[in-house]
Amino acid sequence: MYNNPYSNSPSPCYILEEEKLRRNLSLIKSIADRAGVEFILAFKAFALWKTFPIFREYITHTTASSLYEARLALEEFGSKAHTYSPAYEDETFDEIVKCSSHISFNSLTQFERFVRRAEGVSCGVRINPEYSEIETDLYNPCAPGSRFGVLAKDLPAELPKQIEGFHCHCHCESSSYALGNTLRHIEEKFGAWLPKIKWLNLGGGHLVTRADYDVEHLIGLLQAFRAKYPNLKVILEPGSAFAWQTGPLVSRVVDIIENHGIKTAILNVSFTCHMPDCLEMPYWPRVRNAETLEGEDAVGHETEPCVYRLGGNSCLSGDFMGYWRFNRTLEVGDTIIFEDMIHYTTVKTNMFNGIHHPSLALLHLDGTLNILRNYQYEDYRDRMD
Repeated sequence: MYNNPYSNSPSPCYILEEEKLRRNLSLIKSIADRAGVEFILAFKAFALWKTFPIFREYITHTTASSLYEARLALEEFGSKAHTYSPAYEDETFDEIVKCSSHISFNSLTQFERFVRRAEGVSCGVRINPEYSEIETDLYNPCAPGSRFGVLAKDLPAELPKQIEGFHCHCHCESSSYALGNTLRHIEEKFGAWLPKIKWLNLGGGHLVTRADYDVEHLIGLLQAFRAKYPNLKVILEPGSAFAWQTGPLVSRVVDIIENHGIKTAILNVSFTCHMPDCLEMPYWPRVRNAETLEGEDAVGHETEPCVYRLGGNSCLSGDFMGYWRFNRTLEVGDTIIFEDMIHYTTVKTNMFNGIHHPSLALLHLDGTLNILRNYQYEDYRDRMD
């Protein structure tokens, strides 16, 4: 059996490592301080509220996209949210206002409909610069015909006085150079309004904690932009960057199936339930003690003795990925550790098929493992109560 540093954890289990989380938070705070901008946490990528005391040592605000996220910001993080939604609803808008310090509207019609009910909140509109370097259409909010944001040609020459800011989101795990290109497009299309507003929210997708991210270039870029528009408070709201490379999903092999020489290790986790981005983007997650054979790298090696596909335990036919080369044959009971499984996982998981949800755990600096949540049958049952 492979050496399992998480041998005392439940299986399956998402394990957030405090040391790695603080590493990311320290870097993000350093960038914010040096660049003179604010970084806020996007709940759409990470919302483990029992870890918020750690976050509050480094940041003060969060971003929400729904009433529930806005309540989480106020009630658990302890500060009002910067809220954006593609469309607000009459029944919930007033409560969202109570939980928000900033509200961005996706359209001018939404702004006109709700602005009189947003008293005491700084209001803005989402803009669409019609530019993005995101290659996966599923994640591209600026594709032609997008439902996100107001085009420059549709903005009035004089903004309503209640519009104090612009919100823009067109990145996904992007570099500082992509942000530089985006800023040029924002200035080209929306430059006439930038001196007249108070804040610019540049959204998420800025993967500043990735090892190859050019932090110094980002800081210089933001400093230069702020010098040009000293009236603007600049806000960035990444989600992945906070939780990037902060912990794994620990699972185990429950069966091994062979069909036409292809071996599939069936696990006690599911790609469709517990790692949905692997199938949506798609991408091959890194597996500890295994070599990823992606695309053409797998051709001709599919039936080798130590090469396996990994399959989930749902009845969805496509709940599998492959291939990985291990340094020995797998056996039932072996631990399989999926790296970097904290962002965009727990917020997107589901209980399809009634499959047992992985536990949530926090590995503290002193090596103690704190189980934040174990899931039971009642959690599945009560979702449909």
